[in-house]
Amino acid sequence: MSDRSPMHQQIDTLPQLLREIAGPFDASARATFDFELCHSVKRIYLVGCGDSYHAPVGAELAFHQLTGVPTQAVSALTFSRYLVGFLPETGPHTNLVIAVSVSGVVSRTIEALRLARRAGAVGVALTGAPQAPLAQSAEKVFQTAVPPLPDELAGMVVPGVRSYLASQVALYSAAIRIGEVRGHLTTAQADAYRAELRGLADVLAATIAACEPVARDLMAQWRDIPEFVYVGAGPLYGVAMFSAAKMLEASGDPAMAQETEEWAHLQYFSARPDTPTILISAADRDADRMAEVARAAQAIGRRTVGVLPDGEQAIRAYVDHVLPVRGTVREGFAPLVYSIPGELLAAERAAAIGARYFRDFGGGRTVDWADGASRIRDSHLLDEVRR
Repeated sequence: MSDRSPMHQQIDTLPQLLREIAGPFDASARATFDFELCHSVKRIYLVGCGDSYHAPVGAELAFHQLTGVPTQAVSALTFSRYLVGFLPETGPHTNLVIAVSVSGVVSRTIEALRLARRAGAVGVALTGAPQAPLAQSAEKVFQTAVPPLPDELAGMVVPGVRSYLASQVALYSAAIRIGEVRGHLTTAQADAYRAELRGLADVLAATIAACEPVARDLMAQWRDIPEFVYVGAGPLYGVAMFSAAKMLEASGDPAMAQETEEWAHLQYFSARPDTPTILISAADRDADRMAEVARAAQAIGRRTVGVLPDGEQAIRAYVDHVLPVRGTVREGFAPLVYSIPGELLAAERAAAIGARYFRDFGGGRTVDWADGASRIRDSHLLDEVRR
């Protein structure tokens, strides 16, 4: 029996998981996104809830860069209730909606996909459950089944880290495929991106090894702090949301994500100036603004941590600690690796305070009138598009 927590043990599996799924997911992308669809599409929507929304936010930049098609990541509720009735009327097969759900049973994502098809869009279910309602509601299914865990880890209820990585790899694989078929990427370029994606397994392993002791030390220092703020922009805003979600799931501590620019407009007014603030940046498009935010956060007394690439200096000058990303990662693929520090912080916090993941689903989460009070799986579904 390992003395490492279940969440730590699953984080440990991520490099090998990437090696195992990169090839099959590429094959699945080729089977799903055929020549007719790739050539006709004029706009792409990436839709989901929870982690399955955070992953699309992280993948949006990669879709812009790799496909050459305008792409928008949208939460399932916003898409189904506020956007689907206003899709561009550009002809058949021109709007593509990729609905992400590992389980395939999330009501709001199912609703979004069904209404997308009613509005004339091509609906693709990205799921590991090909028999689930989401897949049955789709025109095409991008199958993304994740290999089972080793026997000693199977059955553990752990905040999702493997499923999040799988969704990311699938989305990047789809983007590469669409871009190659459309001629936005040459075959050589597409193959280079695929190899680059596979190569991030080594970066994952090195980053886990470098960040874990730092995360453990930070949580020992922060035992008295009951809240956390994660800050990021572009694809790394998706990582900020995901990281906050893992902290909530693992330890129960209040945690929030804020977009980099929005932090500068709001966080000065917090009543608690020493709140740990984790600044996530690949030191690319947002680098100058993140350096300014880091300096401001330090000036008002925040406990600051940078999730930063090796060698970055401008932001590093204004943070107290660094959770280093060990290796070269382009900003479009950065969420795949930059999510690791947030996962480790959550795992270390839960271990430090003896928290049970998901609060054992107790209290109002298990009331009789629903499978948990949030009704994620049995919420009412709209059946008509509103304009």
